[in-house]
Amino acid sequence: MLHRLSLGLVLCILWLLLSGYFSSALLLGLGLASAAAVVFIAHRMDVIDHEGHPVHLGWRATIYLPWLLGEIVKANIDVAWRIIQPSMPIRPNMLRVKASQKSELGNVIYANSITLTPGTVTVELEDGLLGVHAITAEAAEEVLSGEMDRRVTAMEGHVETAGKKVE
Repeated sequence: MLHRLSLGLVLCILWLLLSGYFSSALLLGLGLASAAAVVFIAHRMDVIDHEGHPVHLGWRATIYLPWLLGEIVKANIDVAWRIIQPSMPIRPNMLRVKASQKSELGNVIYANSITLTPGTVTVELEDGLLGVHAITAEAAEEVLSGEMDRRVTAMEGHVETAGKKVE
Protein backbone atom coordinates (compact mmCIF):
# COMPACT_ATOMS: atom_id res chain seq x y z
CA MET A 1 0.00 0.00 0.00
CA LEU A 2 2.87 2.39 0.85
CA HIS A 3 4.44 1.82 -2.56
CA ARG A 4 1.16 2.57 -4.37
CA LEU A 5 0.58 5.74 -2.38
CA SER A 6 4.12 7.01 -2.86
CA LEU A 7 4.01 6.21 -6.58
CA GLY A 8 0.74 8.14 -6.88
CA LEU A 9 2.22 11.09 -5.00
CA VAL A 10 5.35 11.11 -7.17
CA LEU A 11 3.25 10.95 -10.34
CA CYS A 12 1.01 13.81 -9.16
CA ILE A 13 4.02 15.98 -8.30
CA LEU A 14 5.65 15.16 -11.63
CA TRP A 15 2.43 16.01 -13.48
CA LEU A 16 2.18 19.34 -11.67
CA LEU A 17 5.81 20.23 -12.40
CA LEU A 18 5.64 19.26 -16.06
CA SER A 19 2.21 20.73 -16.82
CA GLY A 20 2.49 23.99 -14.92
CA TYR A 21 -1.29 24.08 -14.35
CA PHE A 22 -2.14 24.99 -10.77
CA SER A 23 -5.43 26.89 -11.03
CA SER A 24 -7.79 25.00 -13.34
CA ALA A 25 -9.86 22.51 -11.35
CA LEU A 26 -10.65 20.52 -14.48
CA LEU A 27 -7.00 20.11 -15.45
CA LEU A 28 -5.95 19.31 -11.88
CA GLY A 29 -8.70 16.68 -11.74
CA LEU A 30 -7.58 15.17 -15.04
CA GLY A 31 -4.00 15.08 -13.81
CA LEU A 32 -5.07 13.33 -10.61
CA ALA A 33 -7.20 10.88 -12.61
CA SER A 34 -4.31 10.08 -14.96
CA ALA A 35 -1.93 9.46 -12.02
CA ALA A 36 -4.56 7.21 -10.38
CA ALA A 37 -5.02 5.31 -13.66
CA VAL A 38 -1.27 4.71 -13.96
CA VAL A 39 -1.07 3.47 -10.36
CA PHE A 40 -4.06 1.16 -10.96
CA ILE A 41 -2.53 -0.27 -14.14
CA ALA A 42 0.88 -0.70 -12.48
CA HIS A 43 -0.81 -2.47 -9.55
CA ARG A 44 -2.71 -4.79 -11.89
CA MET A 45 0.52 -5.57 -13.76
CA ASP A 46 2.20 -6.28 -10.40
CA VAL A 47 5.15 -3.99 -11.17
CA ILE A 48 5.01 -1.90 -7.99
CA ASP A 49 7.60 -3.40 -5.67
CA HIS A 50 10.49 -2.40 -3.43
CA GLU A 51 12.94 -2.47 -6.35
CA GLY A 52 10.88 -0.56 -8.89
CA HIS A 53 9.87 2.12 -6.39
CA PRO A 54 12.30 1.93 -3.44
CA VAL A 55 10.55 4.09 -0.84
CA HIS A 56 12.06 1.91 1.89
CA LEU A 57 15.42 3.63 1.34
CA GLY A 58 13.79 6.88 2.47
CA TRP A 59 15.98 9.20 4.51
CA ARG A 60 19.10 7.09 4.00
CA ALA A 61 18.99 7.99 0.29
CA THR A 62 18.84 11.68 1.17
CA ILE A 63 22.15 11.24 2.98
CA TYR A 64 23.77 9.22 0.17
CA LEU A 65 22.70 11.34 -2.82
CA PRO A 66 24.48 14.59 -1.81
CA TRP A 67 27.67 12.63 -1.19
CA LEU A 68 27.32 10.95 -4.60
CA LEU A 69 26.76 14.31 -6.29
CA GLY A 70 29.94 15.61 -4.68
CA GLU A 71 31.88 12.60 -5.95
CA ILE A 72 30.45 13.12 -9.44
CA VAL A 73 31.58 16.78 -9.44
CA LYS A 74 35.09 15.86 -8.22
CA ALA A 75 35.42 13.12 -10.84
CA ASN A 76 34.15 15.46 -13.58
CA ILE A 77 36.83 18.00 -12.69
CA ASP A 78 39.51 15.29 -12.69
CA VAL A 79 38.45 13.89 -16.07
CA ALA A 80 38.18 17.38 -17.61
CA TRP A 81 41.66 18.24 -16.32
CA ARG A 82 43.08 15.07 -17.88
CA ILE A 83 41.41 15.85 -21.20
CA ILE A 84 42.88 19.34 -21.47
CA GLN A 85 46.40 18.18 -20.58
CA PRO A 86 48.57 17.80 -23.71
CA SER A 87 49.88 14.42 -22.54
CA MET A 88 46.41 13.11 -21.53
CA PRO A 89 47.66 11.24 -18.44
CA ILE A 90 45.40 8.20 -18.50
CA ARG A 91 46.16 4.55 -17.77
CA PRO A 92 42.99 2.54 -18.41
CA ASN A 93 42.53 -0.76 -16.65
CA MET A 94 39.87 -3.30 -15.79
CA LEU A 95 39.27 -4.56 -12.28
CA ARG A 96 36.82 -6.87 -10.58
CA VAL A 97 35.31 -5.79 -7.28
CA LYS A 98 33.13 -7.73 -4.86
CA ALA A 99 30.10 -5.76 -3.71
CA SER A 100 28.96 -6.12 -0.10
CA GLN A 101 25.30 -5.29 -0.70
CA LYS A 102 22.78 -7.95 0.31
CA SER A 103 20.12 -7.27 -2.34
CA GLU A 104 20.01 -6.98 -6.09
CA LEU A 105 18.77 -3.43 -5.70
CA GLY A 106 21.83 -2.57 -3.59
CA ASN A 107 24.14 -4.12 -6.19
CA VAL A 108 22.46 -2.15 -8.97
CA ILE A 109 22.66 1.11 -7.01
CA TYR A 110 26.37 0.48 -6.40
CA ALA A 111 27.04 -0.40 -10.05
CA ASN A 112 25.11 2.65 -11.29
CA SER A 113 26.90 4.91 -8.79
CA ILE A 114 30.25 3.76 -10.16
CA THR A 115 29.07 4.39 -13.71
CA LEU A 116 27.68 7.84 -12.86
CA THR A 117 31.09 8.86 -11.56
CA PRO A 118 33.16 9.98 -14.58
CA GLY A 119 36.31 7.98 -15.17
CA THR A 120 34.76 4.66 -14.13
CA VAL A 121 32.20 2.43 -15.81
CA THR A 122 30.66 -0.78 -14.51
CA VAL A 123 30.68 -3.12 -17.49
CA GLU A 124 29.47 -6.27 -15.74
CA LEU A 125 27.49 -7.22 -12.67
CA GLU A 126 27.02 -10.86 -11.85
CA ASP A 127 26.53 -12.56 -8.48
CA GLY A 128 27.80 -9.54 -6.56
CA LEU A 129 30.96 -9.22 -8.66
CA LEU A 130 31.43 -6.04 -10.64
CA GLY A 131 33.65 -5.62 -13.66
CA VAL A 132 34.80 -1.99 -13.62
CA HIS A 133 36.73 -0.06 -16.26
CA ALA A 134 38.73 2.86 -14.87
CA ILE A 135 40.61 5.37 -17.01
CA THR A 136 43.26 6.06 -14.37
CA ALA A 137 44.98 4.25 -11.53
CA GLU A 138 43.56 6.89 -9.16
CA ALA A 139 40.00 6.15 -10.30
CA ALA A 140 40.64 2.43 -9.79
CA GLU A 141 42.03 3.09 -6.29
CA GLU A 142 38.93 5.14 -5.46
CA VAL A 143 36.71 2.17 -6.35
CA LEU A 144 38.96 -0.23 -4.46
CA SER A 145 38.96 2.00 -1.37
CA GLY A 146 35.45 0.73 -0.70
CA GLU A 147 34.04 4.10 0.39
CA MET A 148 31.20 4.05 -2.14
CA ASP A 149 30.53 0.39 -1.37
CA ARG A 150 30.25 1.16 2.35
CA ARG A 151 27.94 4.09 1.75
CA VAL A 152 25.62 2.13 -0.56
CA THR A 153 25.54 -0.72 1.97
CA ALA A 154 24.70 1.76 4.73
CA MET A 155 21.95 3.26 2.56
CA GLU A 156 20.62 -0.23 1.98
CA GLY A 157 20.43 -0.61 5.76
CA HIS A 158 23.07 -3.28 6.35
CA VAL A 159 26.33 -3.35 8.27
CA GLU A 160 29.08 -1.47 6.45
CA THR A 161 31.86 -3.53 4.91
CA ALA A 162 34.38 -2.60 2.25
CA GLY A 163 34.39 -3.98 -1.30
CA LYS A 164 37.27 -6.30 -2.06
CA LYS A 165 39.26 -6.70 -5.24
CA VAL A 166 38.89 -10.12 -6.84
CA GLU A 167 41.60 -11.58 -9.00
